[in-house]
Amino acid sequence: MSDAADEAPREASVDVIQRELTAFARRARAAAARVHPELPLVSYTLLAHIEDQRGCRATDLAAHYLLDKSTVSRQLAGLEKMGLVERRPAPDDHRVQVLHPTEAGLAVLATAQTNRRAAYQERLKDWSGEDLARFADYLLRYNAAGSAGLPDAT
Repeated sequence: MSDAADEAPREASVDVIQRELTAFARRARAAAARVHPELPLVSYTLLAHIEDQRGCRATDLAAHYLLDKSTVSRQLAGLEKMGLVERRPAPDDHRVQVLHPTEAGLAVLATAQTNRRAAYQERLKDWSGEDLARFADYLLRYNAAGSAGLPDAT
C-alpha cells in the first residue's frame, strides 16, 4: 500500500486520539474536584510535584509547568495559607527557600491518591490484565515523546 493510502486512516485515528485525549483531560479536571475538593487542580498539581521532588524552589515549579512566576506565587500563597506547604532554607544555600509539603499537605496527597486509585480501579475493573498492560505501555510510549510536535505553550 502507498503512503497516500495509509494517510487517511492514520489521520482519522489521530483525530479520534486527539478528541478522546481532550475528553480525558476534561474528565480528569472534573474528577480532580471530586478527589481533592479542598484544592484547585493547579494547587494540587503543584503540591504533588513538590512532594514528588522532595522539595523544590518556586522558580523550579514555574519552569517545569511553563507557568508565569506570579501564577505560581499566587497558588503557593494559597497552599501556605492552608498550611499545606512550608518554606525552608536550602541546605547548601540558606538564601534560597525550598518548598516542602507539611504533614497536612502529605495527608491531603495521601487521601487524594487513595481516592484516585479507587476511581481508576472502578473505571478499569472490566479490563483484562493484558488490556491494562497494553494501555500502560501505550501511555508510557506516548508520554516519553514529551511535547514533541505540540504547539508551544507560551
